[in-house]
Amino acid sequence: MNLLPKTREEFAQTDYWNEFFKKRGEKAFEWYGEYLELCDQIHKYIKPADKILMLGCGNSKLSMDMYDSGFRDITNIDISPVAVKKMLEVNAKSRPDMKFLQMDATAMTFKDESFSVALDKGTLDALFVDDAKETRLVVENYFKEILRTMRNGGRYVCISLLQEHILNFLLDFLPRNNCMLRIVHCLGVEQANKEKNSDDALTLPVFVVIATKFKSLPMPILEFGLGNDKMQRFSLTSDLMNAVSSVQKAALVCNGLTRSNIAGHNEVTMDLHRPSETNPRYTIHILDQPPARGLGKYAAFIVPQGREIEWLFGTPAGRKKLQESANFQRLAVVTLHRDQVYSTLEEVKLELADSIKNLSPSGLTDQIPYLSLGSDVGKRETLICGFSKISGDFRIEEVEASGKTLRRLIFLSNQFVVQSEALVKTIKIKGKKERKKIDFGYLACQHHLYMSVGVQLATTLQNPRKDVEKDVLVVGLGGGGLCSFLHAALPHARITAVEIDPIMLEVAEQYFELKQDKRFHVVIDDGLAFVERCRNEDIHFDAVLFDVDSKDLSLGMSCPPQSFLANDILEHIKEIIGPKGLFMLNLVCRDESLRSSAMEGLQKVFPAVCSYKLDEDINEVVYCANDEKYKTVEQWKKQFGTAGRGLNSAVKEQKLALDDALEVADFLSELKI
Repeated sequence: MNLLPKTREEFAQTDYWNEFFKKRGEKAFEWYGEYLELCDQIHKYIKPADKILMLGCGNSKLSMDMYDSGFRDITNIDISPVAVKKMLEVNAKSRPDMKFLQMDATAMTFKDESFSVALDKGTLDALFVDDAKETRLVVENYFKEILRTMRNGGRYVCISLLQEHILNFLLDFLPRNNCMLRIVHCLGVEQANKEKNSDDALTLPVFVVIATKFKSLPMPILEFGLGNDKMQRFSLTSDLMNAVSSVQKAALVCNGLTRSNIAGHNEVTMDLHRPSETNPRYTIHILDQPPARGLGKYAAFIVPQGREIEWLFGTPAGRKKLQESANFQRLAVVTLHRDQVYSTLEEVKLELADSIKNLSPSGLTDQIPYLSLGSDVGKRETLICGFSKISGDFRIEEVEASGKTLRRLIFLSNQFVVQSEALVKTIKIKGKKERKKIDFGYLACQHHLYMSVGVQLATTLQNPRKDVEKDVLVVGLGGGGLCSFLHAALPHARITAVEIDPIMLEVAEQYFELKQDKRFHVVIDDGLAFVERCRNEDIHFDAVLFDVDSKDLSLGMSCPPQSFLANDILEHIKEIIGPKGLFMLNLVCRDESLRSSAMEGLQKVFPAVCSYKLDEDINEVVYCANDEKYKTVEQWKKQFGTAGRGLNSAVKEQKLALDDALEVADFLSELKI
C-alpha cells in the first residue's frame, strides 16, 4: 500500500489527505515521532494550563496522548473533513472536552490572541512543499494567522525536518516578527525510528522549533540545542543554519552506515563538534570488514590523547590493521583533539554514546563495547602556543605515551603530523628539585635513523679516520632532533643546519635543548639560496640532507617541496658533495606519478641512486652518490652494512640509549635501486 506521497506537491492537496486517511483508517501515522519520544520537549515548552491549538491534527495520536497526560484545553483543526470526522468518532466518549474542527490553517476563524500555544507536527512541512512564490504566500498567511491568534508570550512549537528553504524562511520571518527562535534536535525520535527499522520509520533528523512571540525584540535571539543539552546562543543566522545542516549531513551518513557494509571501500570519517565551537572535539573513523564467523558485530576504540599520530591510529592502513586485531565487523576509531579538555575515559564514553550508537549497523541489539589502550584518556599538556609567519600557528606540547613523556612540535595546518619529537627524561639531582631533560639518543622518526646511516656512510667514505672532522649539511631544522642526535652520536661530524624560519631556531633552543658549538651551527637562510651560494663559493660537504616539508598540502608530494628537486639545485648538490659524498632526502609522496618524476630527475643527475621505503609510513629515504661503483644494489648493501654496524657502535660508544637500534639485515634487505 503506497502511503507516502509520490511527489512532494501532493502534501498540500486536500484530495491527497482525504485519500490518505481513508486508506490508513484507524492506525495513526506518526511521521515525526510519537508522544513518548517527544514528551521531553512537549512538557518543557507546553504546560497543562495552556490553551493549545493543534495545527493539522490528521489522525495523529499526539493530541490524544497529551489529553490523557493532563493537557485538557486542546483544539484540533485539519483541512481534511475525513480526518476530523474520524477523530471525532474515536474521541467522543473517552475525551469529551477535546475539540476537532475542519478548518484551513491559513484562514482561521478564531478571534485574535485565542491561544497560548500553537502546536505543529509536520503541517509546516506539508504546506511548504517548495520555494515557489505561490507557496511562500500560503506559508506567510499560515504564520500570520498563527501570530494573530496567539497571545503575547505564547509559543509556536513545530516538529519539522527543516528542509533548507523552510529553515531559511523561519530564520527570516520569525525574528522579523518579534519572535525568539530556538531549534532543538530531537534525538529520541531518530533513535526510536532506527530501532523500529520499519518502512514507515523516518530516518531523517527531526527538529523541534520553538518561536516565542513578543511585542518587540531589540535584537534577534537565536538558539540551538542537541536533545536536552544546554542551549547555545548565536548572533548570526548563518551559525544556526550551519548547526542544523551539520546534524542533517551527519544523519545521511548514519543512515547509509546503518543499511550498508562499507567493506572494500574507503573508511568513513566524521568530526564531532560542540554546537558553539568551530574546532572538532572528536574525529571518528568508521571501518567495516566482511562478515565472518568469530567476528563481533560492532565496537568503538578510543585512542588516548597524543597517540592519534601513530601509524596504527593515524593512517587508514594502520586503522585497518587495528580492526583486524580487534575482531569486529565494524569498528569506530575515535581520536581526541588538542585544545580540548577530557576528564576521564568514562566521561568520554558517556559523551560519545549517542553518536557511536547512531553509527551502528542495522539490527544491533547488544551493548556496544568500548576498547582502548588503558583505563584513561591519556595526558596532553600544551607548553606554548606560537605563530610563525612561514608555518602559521604551532604548538609545543607534552604527551604521555607508552610510559614515556614526549615533547612535540605541531603545525596546526597539518596537525596530525609531528614535525619534531623528543623524549623527555626526569633527572634527579641530590638536594635539588627534579628537572626535565631532553634525551638526544631518541629518534622519533624512523626516517631520521636511516638518514643517520647515510651520514655514517658518507663520513667514512671520504676518510675513515675518526680524528678527521667531516662536514654535514642539513637543510630543515624543525626542533633539531636529527641534528642533535648526529652531533651526539658522531663526534667527528661538523654539522651545518639551514633553517628559513628564525622562530624554529628559538623553538629548538628553548624547548628541545639544541645547543650550538664549534661542531654545530645553524644558519637562518633559504635552503635553496644557501645551496647555490655553497656551489658558487666552492664550499663542499661530505653529506647533504634534505628534510623539508612543503607548506602546500594540496600537492601529492608533501616532502620536499618540488622546488628542492629542480634540476639546477640537484646539479649544485652534485658539485657540493664531490666524488665521494652522499646526498639524502626524505621523500613523502602519495602520488605515484610525482614520485616517478622525482626519481627520474634524481637518476638523471646522480650516477647512483637507491632508496629505502619505511614499512609503516609513507616516508622514503633516497640516497644519491656520484661514485659509479654504487650502481648495483649489492654495492650499496655492502657499504651500508658496514655503515649500519658503525652507527650502532658509535651510539654505544657515546652512551646514547637509542630506543630502536638499526636492524642492519632488515634495512639491507629492503634497499632498492
